[in-house]
Amino acid sequence: MTMKRNIGDLAIFGGSSAFLQTLFVGRPNVGDRARFFDRVNWALDHQWLTNGGPLAREFEQRVAELAGVRYCVSTCNATTALQLLARAADLSGEIIMPSLTFPATAHAFRWLGLTPVFCDIDPTTGCMDPALVEAAITPRTSAIVPVHLWGRPCAVDQFAKVAAAHDVKLFYDAAHGLGCTSGGLPIGGFGQAEVFSFHATKVVNSFEGGAVVTDDEELAKRIRAIHNFGFAQGRVSTEAGINGKMTEAAAAMGLTSLDAFEETVCQNKANYDSYQSELAGLAGLKIVDFNPAERNNYHYLIVEIDAAVTGVHRDLLDDVLKSEKVMCQRYFSPGCHEMEPYRSEQPVTLPHTEQLAQKVLALPTGPTVSREDIRRVCDIVRFTLERGHEVTHRVNERVESMVTP
Repeated sequence: MTMKRNIGDLAIFGGSSAFLQTLFVGRPNVGDRARFFDRVNWALDHQWLTNGGPLAREFEQRVAELAGVRYCVSTCNATTALQLLARAADLSGEIIMPSLTFPATAHAFRWLGLTPVFCDIDPTTGCMDPALVEAAITPRTSAIVPVHLWGRPCAVDQFAKVAAAHDVKLFYDAAHGLGCTSGGLPIGGFGQAEVFSFHATKVVNSFEGGAVVTDDEELAKRIRAIHNFGFAQGRVSTEAGINGKMTEAAAAMGLTSLDAFEETVCQNKANYDSYQSELAGLAGLKIVDFNPAERNNYHYLIVEIDAAVTGVHRDLLDDVLKSEKVMCQRYFSPGCHEMEPYRSEQPVTLPHTEQLAQKVLALPTGPTVSREDIRRVCDIVRFTLERGHEVTHRVNERVESMVTP
């Protein structure tokens, strides 16, 4: 790596890239490939590839144990899991949720004809503010769906009180929350149900996949039926269902990724500590922290960039890093309420969401990211922010020269 000693050394200004191969956020945690292929071969040998096979059932059991609940229904993806949950719970009207989330949270409900109602966040945690949620409840509200953002648990006790006081259902989007705790209790057992994602970018992946976890036996039974064409028992449909099942190949990947879960979390924590050490004392940058009294999967390394202090906006830092072959993610920017179709149909101003969405950036982490990778990324970040005003000025000059005849 060529050290960045002058502004011209940055790749965005023509210097050499810091990395030969691109570094990504959210690389899959594959685990032991031989064990994965053993599982797939076992499924092929027994010719049971889907329809709630042994591997899917084992995966459900292990996820339920990790989440501290009695029931888990695995699905083809987490978007479908949210929709199955909404159907099984007979939701209608309005669903209150944060805007600072992946659009699938909102899209899943909208596709069912429900109306996402976006609520602002607590700027300290990034999670939805219970007091603002209570103020947003109307006679058309049927559920509250908070999101455990970046593995930070929501204010679960406060949300439980709000939901009970207004007799609305409470479900959680826990896509980021596997293996995390709140009050010492595993994420997965809060509200009436929670939904996990096992997308390839998650701490545990099944290529594509999701699950609904719950302690409600009747809810679990209904979800299991409607995720299998409405077949409650046998081959007789009891209601209109869909095909939302997890395949045996996906479950094989999920189980193999679960086998490596503790090792992955340990590596994530080591990476988190390295970032903390490398970026300590850097003015205008804050690493999103996690409560040391709780468990966390440390799967997301999120920084907040204060442009007023650094002189460089988060977007420009992202562009600088991309030019160095470091592919970061703006989780989640813009918020859902600033995207279509919601921006046109349901205009709303959410100041805390909008402010935080302009600051956050996810940096690469996970088992494939080395200590040296982190050192190089942090060198670029530190150099760029310490020379922020100069970097911004030079970019602006270049833009002006391109538009001036």
